[in-house]
Amino acid sequence: MLFLQRVVFAVASGVLVAAVSGHAWAQQKYPTRPVRLVVSTTPGSTPDILARLIGPKLGEIWNQSVVIENRPGAGGTLAAAMVAKATADGYTLHIVSPAFAIRAALFPDLPYDSIKDFATLGDIGFSNSVIVAAPVLGVKSVKEFIAYANANPGKIFFGSAGAGTATHMGGERFRLAAGIKAQHVGFKGQSEFQIEIVAGRIQFGSTGITAALGLIRDGRLQPVAVAQRTPLLPEVLSYEESIPGWTRDGTQSLLAPAGTPLAIRQQINRDLARVLTLPDIRQRLDAVSFSVTHSTPEQHEQNLRNDIAIFSKVVKEAGLRPN
Repeated sequence: MLFLQRVVFAVASGVLVAAVSGHAWAQQKYPTRPVRLVVSTTPGSTPDILARLIGPKLGEIWNQSVVIENRPGAGGTLAAAMVAKATADGYTLHIVSPAFAIRAALFPDLPYDSIKDFATLGDIGFSNSVIVAAPVLGVKSVKEFIAYANANPGKIFFGSAGAGTATHMGGERFRLAAGIKAQHVGFKGQSEFQIEIVAGRIQFGSTGITAALGLIRDGRLQPVAVAQRTPLLPEVLSYEESIPGWTRDGTQSLLAPAGTPLAIRQQINRDLARVLTLPDIRQRLDAVSFSVTHSTPEQHEQNLRNDIAIFSKVVKEAGLRPN
């Protein structure tokens, strides 16, 4: 009997030790060395600004450096391809904009699979956008703009920061939602096409609020709708209020290489959520009309799939084709 008790105790102890060891293994510290945060755009862009806001805060939580690495080129494809091929250990992360989903919709031959080659970590949020029109048109709402466009067929042009950009897709989505005919004109950046709207050479465009706010306040650009109501432009209706069913899409988010362990992904997600609730971070994001929409890794994957589907529909309906 005593022998049997000892056997049972030994087995139970072994199970307990194994369980504790397994738990300790599952909870092993991450990270233990610097983490690389890859940005596909140049310094000063929205993804870059977010990376430099969030990165140091994550570094404080982790007690490790978060190194920001700008890898612009090929519309973001170079950076994404590099991250897709990186070791899936949580030490290479990728901050992306809506352009990531747009590329997936536009180009069928990317050097990576936008879903299968990445592990989702969580949404960060989105920059509020605005449809601006030339003041010379005398319109102050979407309804008035639609009436003007219908009365001037063949004379409506909209600008963007280039074919396939978020500003291009934003203009196409407005055109399709409003049911108007308009021709796209691509420029090098947001400031260039805004000046063309100011001059009245093109009639409208979709742009970030912060990029256009100075010209709006000076009366040189007329806002007609915002993606989401904002105290920066309190009198301007949202997209949904202007045209039922017309909504914003695309977010800034964090990705990792496919195969990154779920435990690490969940930890990054929790720590990202902590950073996004910090008062100084929220204050700086609110100041530029950036809306936080944090999500779980699972929700993020579904949101990414939905964005790719939405942009694919726009590409088809607008008759867009890759170069």
